[in-house]
Amino acid sequence: MNAQSSSVPRLHVALNGGRDHPAAPRTPETIAAEAGAAVAAGAEVVHLHPFDDAGRQTFDAAVTAETIRAVRRACPGVPISLSTAAEIEPDPERRSAQIAEWTELPDLVSANQGETGIVALCELLLGRGVRIEAGLLELDDASAFVDSGLAASCHRVLIEPGDSDPDAAIAHAAAIEQVLTEARIALPQVHHGDGIASWVVNARAIRRGHAVRTGLEDTPVLIDGSQATGNAELVAEAAGLIAELHT
Repeated sequence: MNAQSSSVPRLHVALNGGRDHPAAPRTPETIAAEAGAAVAAGAEVVHLHPFDDAGRQTFDAAVTAETIRAVRRACPGVPISLSTAAEIEPDPERRSAQIAEWTELPDLVSANQGETGIVALCELLLGRGVRIEAGLLELDDASAFVDSGLAASCHRVLIEPGDSDPDAAIAHAAAIEQVLTEARIALPQVHHGDGIASWVVNARAIRRGHAVRTGLEDTPVLIDGSQATGNAELVAEAAGLIAELHT
């Protein structure tokens, strides 16, 4: 088992993203409200995607600043992580230019290591004092991360298999973790999957002493497959799983 220090946040929430769900927040006000409810339910780190007035995910500096400020008012002292995903802006040069214009900086960003231009983007953000959560969605991402040498500058890694089949998701998470183990990368790990498979990935991670993430970006359903009412209910479910499985 690769147990993490008790000082490392064990439960993260991912509030929104591209998933369609009635409770997925889009405005600074609703994002802040969902963040506050999730923290009250046990979340220790808040991950989010800002949205513009047209309901699109955005890196726009003004929207990003307004959203971060709203969440900080709702959750003072709670670390905020933003996405840098290429799904928001596929052009790597434009993405970097937009992020370089941020005036209100998050505490951390998630940076998917399989994306073009990600190392340069991480270096840009590190230079501004923003910590990096290295996102590993595929086995090849883990190998690229090891080869990049970026691990020494990162705060933690996110192990994020996207498999819809629970057994495949568990095997994928284990394989990604093994790459890190063989490379002797001892960064704290946060695990999650997608949809119903997210819960078995979380359970495996908890048993191994890792942190987990849940929220409407990751899954719209509870462990029993019923639709979650919102982020707070997902966080409460994950907190219960931690209490049950963590030793």
